Amino acid sequence: MYTQFNEQFAAATREFADAVAQVNRLAIESTESIFALQLAAIQDRANATFAFLGEAAEVRDADGMKNIWPKGVQVARENLERGVAVTQKVMEHSSKANEQIADISKSQLASAAKTAQSSAEQVANAVNEKTQSFAKNASKASKAK
Repeated sequence: MYTQFNEQFAAATREFADAVAQVNRLAIESTESIFALQLAAIQDRANATFAFLGEAAEVRDADGMKNIWPKGVQVARENLERGVAVTQKVMEHSSKANEQIADISKSQLASAAKTAQSSAEQVANAVNEKTQSFAKNASKASKAK
């Protein structure tokens, strides 16, 4: 009895450990891709901003300031658009990773439910057999009296 219980427990633990390893792998891959997206966006935005600041540092008069003002607004607008685009991509990556993790969890729960149901059926069958055996023995004993 204990051996069977230990084997079932060990099998369930292995399944759980495998599922956790898959979830961790997915989480790490998702984090890596999100970090790479954000790092690339920061690099692009920093390059554009520093290029603009380099041009702005060369301005020496009011006319130059009038000419560079639209470029500054354009850089700010592009930085904002890039930020929004990267945020959308990050949300897509996060939702895909969460869906995959949910699928793993769902399959893990289905497996556990199937195992529990088969164990319950085995117990019910064993109880039914014992009950029938007891009933037969009781009927034999009452006939013998």
